[in-house]
Amino acid sequence: MEYYVGLDVSLNRTSICVVNQTGSVVREGVVDSDLVAIAAFVRSNAPGAVRIGLETGPTATWLWTELKRLGLPVICIDARHAKAVLKMQINKSDRNDAAGIARIMQTGWFKAVCVKDLDSHSVRALLAAGHCWSRLSAILRIKSAASSRILVSSSAVPSSMRMWVDGAEFSWSTKKAAA
Repeated sequence: MEYYVGLDVSLNRTSICVVNQTGSVVREGVVDSDLVAIAAFVRSNAPGAVRIGLETGPTATWLWTELKRLGLPVICIDARHAKAVLKMQINKSDRNDAAGIARIMQTGWFKAVCVKDLDSHSVRALLAAGHCWSRLSAILRIKSAASSRILVSSSAVPSSMRMWVDGAEFSWSTKKAAA
């Protein structure tokens, strides 16, 4: 028997719905958003699942990568496309969203999203950190150059000897700006 699974993932809990090839609900449940709990539910209630669907979101990369690593046929779909289908439901809930995603998997009316693996995200994070570091060092260079131009001024120093710290000469102007 062919089974299709829909996952509605949140940070704490995941709603899971399993449907058969005719679209009838075989099993529904809620588990912790933990890889082991999700994989155990799917393997016990949908052996030989054809497609397991989840929407893009904050935990999609991690969950998709780990479920793929376990050999499950997981597909990530665009949340905006899924929303267009799921908004036709009368009652909006995590349970109904999971059932809707399972039916999307069963009918094949979805557009799979390419999910980058965790290594790609690590490289991107390193590049972003390097970019931030180079911007920060440029800002610090500009600020240190500006702070080196502090005016050495004191009543004990004659006006003819006043100058900028970097050696540029300084003179007071007695001319008033034209109005």
